[in-house]
Amino acid sequence: MAPVAVSQPTDILSTKLDKLSLSGSKQPDISYHPDEAKWKARTARRLAEDPSLLDTPLPTGFPALLESPLVWEGKDWKDESQWTYNLNDSQLEEIDGALKHFHSLNVPQGRINQSTFPLPTLGPILRDLSRELYSGRGFFVLRTLPVDDYSREDIILIYAGVSSYIGSLRGVQDRDAGVLAHIKDLTETHPAKAIGAPAYTTDKQVFHTDAGDVISLFALETAAEGGTSRISSSWRVYNELVKTRPDLIKTLSEPWTHDTYGGDPPFRNRPLLFSEEDKIIIQYARRIFTGFLGLPRSQEIPPITEAQAEALDAIHFLAEKYNLGLNFQKGDIQYINNLSIFHARDAFTDTAEKKRHLLRLWLRDEDHAWKLPKPLEEPWQRLYYTAKEDEHRFPQQPEIRSASKGKGGAAEGGKYV
Repeated sequence: MAPVAVSQPTDILSTKLDKLSLSGSKQPDISYHPDEAKWKARTARRLAEDPSLLDTPLPTGFPALLESPLVWEGKDWKDESQWTYNLNDSQLEEIDGALKHFHSLNVPQGRINQSTFPLPTLGPILRDLSRELYSGRGFFVLRTLPVDDYSREDIILIYAGVSSYIGSLRGVQDRDAGVLAHIKDLTETHPAKAIGAPAYTTDKQVFHTDAGDVISLFALETAAEGGTSRISSSWRVYNELVKTRPDLIKTLSEPWTHDTYGGDPPFRNRPLLFSEEDKIIIQYARRIFTGFLGLPRSQEIPPITEAQAEALDAIHFLAEKYNLGLNFQKGDIQYINNLSIFHARDAFTDTAEKKRHLLRLWLRDEDHAWKLPKPLEEPWQRLYYTAKEDEHRFPQQPEIRSASKGKGGAAEGGKYV
């Protein structure tokens, strides 16, 4: 598949500040952490004001029902063996041999791929598992890599090499072509004003999506307590909203003001929900509309509406209702279809001896990738096709990526939001 084309500016992507939209308007009473009582009160108020909302027709092209293995609830899964693939001793030996082979080539780290990290017996199995992400349940866990047997540099190479069989393209997550991110509490070393995302705290992360097709998380270490990784089918949430609140489907499919936190332009407009070739794709992060810690929502841009505030809460609480908690263990790699699954994390507690530390890759498998809606083509182009392999950077230590820095931490305008 050729690189996705960069779409030309359209009304949907317009960033012209409409001063009239700011006149007399203000941000709804909503924060990053969802408040169920406020959500229910807002819902009751809006329906009382306009009962016809329940009769809103679906936007053109949006299905009345999604039927697929991607539609599931947490209670549908009875045992983790249904989604976990356990690596055996011979496969771990094959991975170790692939690492030695890669080192023998003496090439830049960014060239780690299926040809330079050969897995003759495990590779075909991983390719089958990649297919599962798009046409099956949409997620799986690979268990488990022996983290303590390798240096930090080598375990990162193993993670990247194994993951190249799930998605051959790695997305750029930060400046200087950084393709690897560390998810770790940094509040002991960074002031609150420098942190603009919960990924760098012990705080709860609400249900959201990242950027890219496939999100991979690798556990270098788990928390002393808490930190459960949770996923939820966005397709199941969609079906529920179609049945109970079709007006919110319409709201989600219309343009929203995405804060770039002082960037140029100061905001971008696009929908959160798309229908493309009989597939529903949702792309959103709640903090972009509510702010978080050192990165509050900009006051100089149009606020979200009451309908949008209700939609954000509806997404979260329905995702929470249908979620599956994963038993994420040290050395596990979690892969999820970011276009059909929300993910979240419980709050957690670290100790001096046991600190939660995950690595993240954004992957794309062109053999199985879905067609993208036009508003996502340019961001995907930037993620997957602008940096050359030799430029790929794999940070060895945690750092706050530019799009997640607080206003006291030199944020760079949400370039990779």
